[in-house]
Amino acid sequence: MHYHRIPHSSLEVSTLGLGTMTFGEQNSEADAHAQLDYAVSQGINLIDVAEIYPVPPRPETQGLTETFVGNWLAKHGSREKLVLASKVAGPTRNNDSAVRPNQALDRKNIRDALHDSLKRLQTDYLDLYQLHWPQRPTNCFGKLGYEWTETQPVITLLETLEALSEFQRAGKIRYIGVSNETPFGVMRYLHLADKHDLPRIVTIQNPYSLLNRSFEVGLAEVTQYEGVELLAYSSLAFGTLTGKYLNGAKPAGARNTLFSRFTRYSGEQAQNAVAAYVDIAKRHQLDPAQMALAFVRRQPFVASTLLGATTMEQLRTNVESLHVELSEEVLADIEAVHKVYTYPAP
Repeated sequence: MHYHRIPHSSLEVSTLGLGTMTFGEQNSEADAHAQLDYAVSQGINLIDVAEIYPVPPRPETQGLTETFVGNWLAKHGSREKLVLASKVAGPTRNNDSAVRPNQALDRKNIRDALHDSLKRLQTDYLDLYQLHWPQRPTNCFGKLGYEWTETQPVITLLETLEALSEFQRAGKIRYIGVSNETPFGVMRYLHLADKHDLPRIVTIQNPYSLLNRSFEVGLAEVTQYEGVELLAYSSLAFGTLTGKYLNGAKPAGARNTLFSRFTRYSGEQAQNAVAAYVDIAKRHQLDPAQMALAFVRRQPFVASTLLGATTMEQLRTNVESLHVELSEEVLADIEAVHKVYTYPAP
């Protein structure tokens, strides 16, 4: 395993991290503990959770992911060797179940969310605490273009940052980050931190994959000049880049088979792009999933690539992508497909 120092912090994260949003829905607690055991044995030290997990969010399961990880931490006993990251939910969206009444990124909600997460995780502090999605309406979660709106959020970015600062001073948070954010949001948070002597965000967790390279448009430049690096999620596009859903296939137990909400990568353009990328992998005798992950890992703006798996076989395959280096010929073939299918699934 390789490790990377996050700029403007003392955090050293493994270049592959463990995503956990299936823990408590598709994965039992025993499954979760087996994944955590294996990941740590392979040198992974970044464990990423969220208060709203597992996904799809339901009142009956909300918080189970953190509970499973907390029980494992209590048994494992090596908290100081791990980089534990969680997220506070933004305002309720798309008719999802609310975690709390009047859910917002204000001081009260952040305090309650953090307290509950620490309790479930059985720890006194988080190494990284992230805003899961913005307070304001903007283009995230599959929306590529920004839609003009007259709506102004009641909760300001400054109020959110001040709340996070309070809990950082209390020692409950080491560093803060954002997720599903835009260049405007990142730069605004950095400006407010500088202007008001508040903590600086150090990471951004956004989707990035062969099917969604929108991070390269504006955020990659922010990363280079401001050092807010990417924790890449959905790098296999909900498993789509394995090729297992091609030609209308619905594998038993797979996420897109079980849950109709996961349609972001199911459109015709996306499926055509997947077929082309899988063909590249086959021609170069590569595993499609490992090729997709190796592409993400090699990007200079990526601090760590989060792996999400529902089986140990999938997790092992994904971890082994660490040993895959893409040739110039493979990269040229990938760029040729990208020119044809530039944004097939934002």
